[in-house]
Amino acid sequence: MKICCIGAGHVGGPAMAVIAQKAPHVRVTMVDMNQPRIDAWNSGVLPIYEPGLDEVVSEGLGRNLFFSTAVADEINAADIIFVAVNTPTKTYGVGAGRAVDLRFIEAVARTIAEVATSDKIIVEKSTIPVKTAETIQKILAANTRELKFQVLSNPEFMAEGTAVPDLHNPDRVLIGGEKTLEGQKAVDTLADVYANWVPRERIITTNLWSSELSKLVANAFLAQRISSINSISALCEATEADVDEVARAIGHDSRIGLKFLKASVGFGGSCFQKDILNLVYLCESFGLPEVAAYWNSVVAINDWQKSRFATRIVKALFNTVAGKRIAIWGFAFKKDTNDTRETAAISICRDLLTEMAEVVVYDPKVPADQIRQDVQGKGEVNDRLVVVNSAEEAAVGAHAIAVVTEWDEFKAIDFAAVIKTMPKPAFLFDGRNLLDLDKLRELGFSAYGVGK
Repeated sequence: MKICCIGAGHVGGPAMAVIAQKAPHVRVTMVDMNQPRIDAWNSGVLPIYEPGLDEVVSEGLGRNLFFSTAVADEINAADIIFVAVNTPTKTYGVGAGRAVDLRFIEAVARTIAEVATSDKIIVEKSTIPVKTAETIQKILAANTRELKFQVLSNPEFMAEGTAVPDLHNPDRVLIGGEKTLEGQKAVDTLADVYANWVPRERIITTNLWSSELSKLVANAFLAQRISSINSISALCEATEADVDEVARAIGHDSRIGLKFLKASVGFGGSCFQKDILNLVYLCESFGLPEVAAYWNSVVAINDWQKSRFATRIVKALFNTVAGKRIAIWGFAFKKDTNDTRETAAISICRDLLTEMAEVVVYDPKVPADQIRQDVQGKGEVNDRLVVVNSAEEAAVGAHAIAVVTEWDEFKAIDFAAVIKTMPKPAFLFDGRNLLDLDKLRELGFSAYGVGK
């Protein structure tokens, strides 16, 4: 069997590498028109950071895992074609700011229709709105060679930072297909690929539309829990309760559970906000404004939480940070990834720069150019935004430290040495509740957590 994946990014890269690892008899090729990205995958210096991914890729590279820019050739050769291209939120026209921009999905469908010379199974791996498969089917059906295409939905539920273990041992694999003889045969073919390492009882099959909607709903429910506990964190700060203690107390209720009840500066990443806004747009499109308003409030709370964190820094520093150095520890949206899409750090840095602070950023995996581009935009320069090479360097001369990403290395910092390099009073704002605030206060820090 030959598999081709169009799109060698955060979704396609890890997913295909694990398929190649677990099904060595299957030839897996990832294709992308971005030559530097393909070169990076082939070089062993991967374009994305994910713990354990280096080893998985190196195991299959050149054996049954390949990376190429020869899109047409690989489409033609493949039995199964995964589509894992970017599906950003629209920034223009109808649905701007909420609807998914499907131009890349449509372009892929048109390319397949144009170059394919044999029957194919097409698998939606990108996160897309309900009924996208219908669009793909119409484009493919318009090809003039009377080929047969089956379109499946196989959304990816891995989390960045834990992608490899999530893919090795998934809670479930979801495959949606048409309820026809041909559709069921295609579903079975894809299920057989995953059955090389995933128990059959974890491979769930549904119709196409249920599968497409399930991905959006799963992310919406997870984000909802984060916004819920973050809203309570503000109440905890006002009442001197401890949000971690509240989360632990309610999390031991078996009907609620402990996961995704960690208060923080807010959620980020490529999926949560995008998928919720897409869900909002779908609800509005189907005449469900009350449902749309409900889910939109999840995003509104998240935006407010990020703004509230920056405001708390300003208020604690005597209502002004103008001319003051603020160290930002961490820029990626979560630890163990270099992904900065929708990271809370962008909003926090911008708010502090607006307040005329000098913002000094350190992240162990995000390149300096990426940080500057995310905060300032392409071609813009702000002399008050500085990127440095260590957490300790960022703290030198800083009036405050803000922990924005929960990198484990921050727990090993010598804070007794750090505070000596800072003006007094020295402030620390732990946006991830990562550190022992009592010990920091013993050292002389004015230390604050979220919901504490």
